[in-house]
Amino acid sequence: MRCVIARFPFDLTKSGVLETMKDVKPEPVTGESVIIGRRTYPVKQVGQAVTRQDRRDFSVGEVLRAMTQLGFTCRGIPRAAVPTRGLSPLQQASAMLGTPASL
Repeated sequence: MRCVIARFPFDLTKSGVLETMKDVKPEPVTGESVIIGRRTYPVKQVGQAVTRQDRRDFSVGEVLRAMTQLGFTCRGIPRAAVPTRGLSPLQQASAMLGTPASL
């Protein structure tokens, strides 16, 4: 499949991506990811390995689009990485004391 990543054309195949990533150890996933074989890789790591370009040269969207078209499973940001609203300082102090915070 022909795709453009960071303004450069690439001819990617599913078997070519599998071959490229087979000896690559996955980095910890903190954002979007691609499942290749039995491993989950960060999108930027896959893009760097497949295109041999610097990670700053391409966007996550470009690589996600290419990997999806090749038939790989792509995932969004993990739930644990999505920031949640924390307790206010008053609520946190009250929780530490074991009393309910009244506002």
